[in-house]
Order: sequence, then structure tokens, then C-alpha cells
Amino acid sequence: MKISSTTNAIRSTFVVLSTLLGSVIANEEQLTQSWNGAIYGAIFALSILLIDFALRNFTIRGFSAGTFGLLVGMVCAQLIVWTGVFEGSWMDRFPVGGHIFGLGLFIGFGYLGMMLALRTKRDEFSLIIPYVRFRQDSVHDQSMLIDTNVIIDGRLLKLCATGFLSGSLIVPQFVLDELQALSDSDDEAKRGKGKRGLDCLRQMQDSPELEVIINDDSVIDKTEVDAKLVDLAQRLGARLMTNDSGLAKVARLQKVNVLLLSELTLAMRPVVSPGDEVELNLIKEGRDEHQAVGYLPDGTMIVVNRAVELIGSLQWVIVAGAVQTSAGRLIFAELKEND
Repeated sequence: MKISSTTNAIRSTFVVLSTLLGSVIANEEQLTQSWNGAIYGAIFALSILLIDFALRNFTIRGFSAGTFGLLVGMVCAQLIVWTGVFEGSWMDRFPVGGHIFGLGLFIGFGYLGMMLALRTKRDEFSLIIPYVRFRQDSVHDQSMLIDTNVIIDGRLLKLCATGFLSGSLIVPQFVLDELQALSDSDDEAKRGKGKRGLDCLRQMQDSPELEVIINDDSVIDKTEVDAKLVDLAQRLGARLMTNDSGLAKVARLQKVNVLLLSELTLAMRPVVSPGDEVELNLIKEGRDEHQAVGYLPDGTMIVVNRAVELIGSLQWVIVAGAVQTSAGRLIFAELKEND
């Protein structure tokens, strides 16, 4: 589902209906010519669209919190009026100034109440309304913002198909533009990455298990794509999935929930300990003449002693130990003796 296409269709329909309504009202009431009424209707619709654009980052959650804060501010102002603190003062000698002062009192307390409510976390509302706590949104249900590297990687489609990740996938418009720029690049390697990313994105959109949203919110005060991703994740309250460890560190410093795909890969490595039995396909010779080498599904290399004559076969081996090298984890094993 694309937010941009849906919202643009609604906006266009609203402008057309407002224009027609203005023309009909002017024609029926004979206030002016019908085309003048159509112009007034279009101006009204454009004014509403400007207000909608100004409130594009304001959600129903913020509206409800602001309304509650406004109510609290109004109650505080009314309590001050009921106390009669200002009775017998200059307000009695200047009624107009007194009414203006009272109006300013309500406006000021209403503003302060709204701002305090918007800055207050939902858990803190229990201090105002005893025994009432708002349900926390599950992190598992949060939307997930994905960057260009994750789309090009291609593993996200299979990962989401397994059901371990839920929530909608949000693809910012500037990420889509970056993929398009890569696919049109003169560099053959970049062009291949861009086309692969667009193909993966199309497959994710066609998948019935996934909900892919193209978000067209602009980040005007940011120029770099990484900064735009972090800012958009903060505004949407979404998780950020990336393959860039540098971006992940910056996002976590700014309190953004980050899913780093490389960390998931490391966490899913099978844990083998000395004494474990592993079925291994021996594919090539090792460094020593008697050694054979095989690989686990995650790419971890296992060196099997005295197995060079069994290369090309599937054998059960017993893990003897492991060594951590600069290239990764290296496991040594011995052939399992047949009964």
C-alpha cells in the first residue's frame, strides 16, 4: 500500500468536491456567479490542504494528549477565577481590561497544559489519573524502516516470510530515489545493485505476508540519507533495519530501536562445543596433508584430521575444539569411529 497515492487521491477528490459545492451554493443562493463560487470553493479547499500539510507530523495520539492538556489548563484557569483572587482589584474599574485579562488567563493556561501533555510520556499519566496506565506498544508490532543496503541484500524477504518479524515495512521515498539512481548509474556494479534492489522491493510488495508502505514524508533540514533515516524513524516511532554498523551506532545513540542484520546472522550461528557430533560434507584438502575441510550452513569452516581420503563424502565428525581467528571461528574435529 502506498501512502502517497492514497493521500493524493483523497486530496484531489476533496478539492474537486469543494469546488463543485462552491459553484452549486453560489448558483442556488444567487449570491454571485457560479464560477466565482467555484473559485471560493477551491480557495477553501486549498486552505484546508495547507492546514493538513502543517499538521502532517501531528498524529491522533498527539491530538488526544493535547486535548487532555487543554482541558487541564482550562480547569486550572477556572479554579483561579473561582477563588476570587482578582475581585476588588483594577478589574472592577476596567471591565473591558478585566475580560481581556480573563481571556488571556484561559489561553495561557490552556497553552501550558497542551505543551506539558505533549511532552509527557504515557506512563506518567498515571500520576494524574491514578490506577490508569496506557498499554505499551509492543516492539514486535512496530513498523520497520528499511534502508537501501537491506533492500539490496535480499534476505529480508525470506526473513519476513518465516514470521519472525511482523509489522509493516516502510520504504522512504528518498531510499527509493537512491535505488533508482543506482539502477541508472554508469557503473555496471552500481547499476546491478540498483536493479537487484528494485526487483527485491517489487517481490516484497507482491508478497501477501508483507505490507510495504512507500512513505513520502520529506526531511527538509537533512541532506545525508543516514541522517534522514534516523530523523524519520524518530518521527514515526519505527524500528530501523540496516546493514550499516555505523548507522546503527548513530541511531542507537539517538534512542532509535535498530535491527542490525549482521548481528542477527551472528546470533543464528549454530553453537558447537567439544564432543558434539556434526554431519559434514568434506569438500577439499586442508593445510596439512592428512586434513579435510567442510563447512557448516553458516559458513563456519571445520578442519577434520586424518580424513583426506574421504573428500567428497558425507561423514559424521566429533568436534575437538575451536580457535577464534581474524577471519572468523575455526573448528577442529575428528572422524567418528564406526561401530
